[in-house]
Amino acid sequence: MRTWSKRLIVAAILLLFTLPLFAGAGAEKGGEEYEIVTVVKITGIPWFNRLEEGVKQANSDLGVNAYQLGPADADPAQQVKIVEDLVSKGVDAICVVPNDAKALEPAFAKAKDKGIVVLTHESPDQAGKDYDIELIDNVEFGRHHWDKLVEFMGDTGQYAIFVGSLTVPLHNLWADEGLEWAKQKYPGLELVTKRIPCGEDQELSKQKTLELLKAYPDLKGIVGFGSLGPPGAAQALKEKGLCGKVTVVGTVIPGHAAPYLKEGCMQWGILWDPKDAGYSMNWVAKTLLEGGKITDGMEVPGVGKISLDGDVIKVDAMADITPENVDSFGF
Repeated sequence: MRTWSKRLIVAAILLLFTLPLFAGAGAEKGGEEYEIVTVVKITGIPWFNRLEEGVKQANSDLGVNAYQLGPADADPAQQVKIVEDLVSKGVDAICVVPNDAKALEPAFAKAKDKGIVVLTHESPDQAGKDYDIELIDNVEFGRHHWDKLVEFMGDTGQYAIFVGSLTVPLHNLWADEGLEWAKQKYPGLELVTKRIPCGEDQELSKQKTLELLKAYPDLKGIVGFGSLGPPGAAQALKEKGLCGKVTVVGTVIPGHAAPYLKEGCMQWGILWDPKDAGYSMNWVAKTLLEGGKITDGMEVPGVGKISLDGDVIKVDAMADITPENVDSFGF
């Protein structure tokens, strides 16, 4: 009886010491439990379908619950609602490609209050983020479009600019940088109208191009931001028999742009791989959730080395897409 009493006392003492250890293990989240949600501008278009491949790769490689959501059209209010729902749900991290940086600020503030990691892509000046992840130098990216435009249409003449919408942060930053570059380097260029919001809809881009051709018969070029803007412009030129007479350059998915590039209806594409963006956001999110720090020179596996500029993470991955190399990209 005394022996059993001693054993019970020893067992009780051991239990008192080991219970906190088990409690601590249960309280700390393992990587496999992290819920990281990527919210894109619009679902169902090639650009964000490709970005989702990176999200799915992160889900597999990083051992996290990573998935992608987005509105049916590029409506800032719908995107904000998705983010607010995720905040209410209490996910661990939200990665957003904003339709409207300003509109998201209240939702991001709520997320921060709940300790949710907030990351953005294509929104370097975003208020309320932990970090923004960019796969290009935005100033050089904007300028490069104008350099290519001039290479094909010459340094004088009329042109227009397409953007996804007037509130998409990075599209408008690139346009700003390109316009400033044109003032310095290409004063002979003439912008015929204010930037036109249609780059997330190929049919709308086609219609806007047809309207431009009618209003400005001397139009010589179009710079398109938003992966469906340049193909829509190229489609309009093809229908009108004007391929090669009006230069089209801009951000495109290679597989989608290939026919237009090869036919000479579009001259040049410029982008990064959206898959790398999807993967990078999730990799950064997991690193932060595990208590890690983002430092200059560290490497996003399979993507590249980080250059840290305040709360903007840059990984240089800009690529030129031409008729000659368009089939080599694999997406």
